[in-house]
Amino acid sequence: MGKARFLGMVWVFIAGASLAAQTHGSLPLDHPVYYILEQAQVRGLCEPLPWVKPYSRRIILKAINEILDYESPSGSGFGTRALDATERLILERVKQDLGKKSPGLNVSRGAYYFNIPAKGRIRFSGDLGVGLRLGFGAGAYPGSGDPAWGTDSWITGYTNGDVGDHFSYNFTISGGLLRSPRSELGASYPYYEGFIEDEVHSNQEFSVYTQPDAFFPYTYRKGWDGFLFGSGGITAGSMKNWPQGISIGPSLISELSGDLLGETVRYRFGRLRREWAGMSGGSSLVFNAAAQPFIALEGTFNPVPWFAFSALTGVLEYYNAQGISESAETSQNAFSIEQLELNYKNYLHFDVGSTAVWPKRFELGYPFPINNNFMYQNNIGDFDNMGLFFNLKAQYPGIAGLWFSFFADEIEVSSISRLFELDRHMFALQAGANVAIPLLPFGALTVSYTKIEPYCYTHTRVLVPWYGDTPMETAYTNNGEGLGYYLPPNSDELRLRLEAMPALHTRAHFQYQMIRHGAAHGSHGVDGSSLQSELDPEGRSEKPILRKYFLRDGAYQWQHILKIGAAHTFASLAVPFQVFGEAGVVISYYTDIAGAPNTGSPSSYSVVDTEEYPQSTGLIFTVGFKLFL
Repeated sequence: MGKARFLGMVWVFIAGASLAAQTHGSLPLDHPVYYILEQAQVRGLCEPLPWVKPYSRRIILKAINEILDYESPSGSGFGTRALDATERLILERVKQDLGKKSPGLNVSRGAYYFNIPAKGRIRFSGDLGVGLRLGFGAGAYPGSGDPAWGTDSWITGYTNGDVGDHFSYNFTISGGLLRSPRSELGASYPYYEGFIEDEVHSNQEFSVYTQPDAFFPYTYRKGWDGFLFGSGGITAGSMKNWPQGISIGPSLISELSGDLLGETVRYRFGRLRREWAGMSGGSSLVFNAAAQPFIALEGTFNPVPWFAFSALTGVLEYYNAQGISESAETSQNAFSIEQLELNYKNYLHFDVGSTAVWPKRFELGYPFPINNNFMYQNNIGDFDNMGLFFNLKAQYPGIAGLWFSFFADEIEVSSISRLFELDRHMFALQAGANVAIPLLPFGALTVSYTKIEPYCYTHTRVLVPWYGDTPMETAYTNNGEGLGYYLPPNSDELRLRLEAMPALHTRAHFQYQMIRHGAAHGSHGVDGSSLQSELDPEGRSEKPILRKYFLRDGAYQWQHILKIGAAHTFASLAVPFQVFGEAGVVISYYTDIAGAPNTGSPSSYSVVDTEEYPQSTGLIFTVGFKLFL
């Protein structure tokens, strides 16, 4: 290798990033191709894809080719619109970006590609590169607080590629420069006030914080793994759990993936972000894109377009709240999920499945893919956190799709008639619609309503035989964040989002959200409103306090979020780059009842403005830059 070529490779490793070159490796969930595929399925331009993401490069390219080859049936009526010129250009560009690259140094992509022919052995190909993403946020709160600023900036190095035709690998390591200040609201406790403690169930105190002040509510995602290094330097004593000030943090994403039996079986072993059973991007109630990554082995059996079965088992990660040892002592969990999907062309989709959060041990039943998790617990004892879910989606291709989603964390059949009254019924539901907008390239209006009941995604600590006298936490969480929907328990959300790709290199959106959430702090905090909450293990049907009356049993925060954003890629330059940003307003206030909270009976409520529950209006701006796409 010549000196110039070697120096070029070194430069690549410190300057930028490209898309992965592997055939079976996954594309990150924030890639715009997922939005394109979602709209293509609403319009009936391709066969249904499994609702198990991320997708591999091969699956995505196969779907893009199908969309490009689509022709409207002759005499077809309203709603069967094929691609327009801009949409076709967008897809051709994505196809080009995801295709194989010529071997050698590609400065415009910041990568070095190689392809070693078989010569009697298995072909070996791949690429090496790095990436740069700079992100900044700012929030101004006139009359109620000082301005806040934050950063979420990363430099990434990776290597990935193929070994033969049926196996791929990916290894990505990143370092982040981070700052995301929050304000402390007060204290929260797992159980309601007056709960009688015992040796297993105690009311330990947790701090409650606002959403990050420099970013839009419920949009900031932890990109670091486990811990951060604060201002004290890179030592065990400086390891933090949140970037309140300037911090640096690591991230490692890796996977081994491939297919078997002519692409009928696809498998993946790795640590990355996933989303299952989400009828629209980021909408899943059971395994959301906002969930933190963890290492897992997963597989999908998809012999025909109308049937798919998927299963996953992995090891969850602890939240470094009290230190690297103490925090992990009671959080030693694994996670299993299975999902069965049925499709009738592009008209009807149904999926059903079960989940299990279970303290780690030598257990064969949960990892076994065709052994129902929910039923299996009855064979081994009641120590684990089980869940059931289903999704039903109907659509008229080219017009709109309507869906209903349901996740049951705990439901007791004998009191099912009191589903919306008793705390012991812990579930989440969602109804939504995705409407195609004919005059906008890949334009769509998404409307959804989501309700998360009190204590959903939480679980009471339990003693398990293989961990002695240490109560184990088995909430539906990973690394301190929920595995399901991004809202905390005892919340609801109305969300409207208009999105389109009006030009070849531009994507734009407008969004409105109304989010209501039970206060987890203060004198009128509502029990069951935090992921740290734990439902009283006794008297769940008899105790009046264990009843839920949304908005009428204590203080609730209301947030109205209005924002507009766009991303544009300057693709004609020698080194392409992308700029993106959002701007909007967040109006926040609380409602409260006049009497005591959590009495087991509903009360009228009104808007308040107190030191505990203040009103505020925030102006939020975020901007970012990506080099080497």
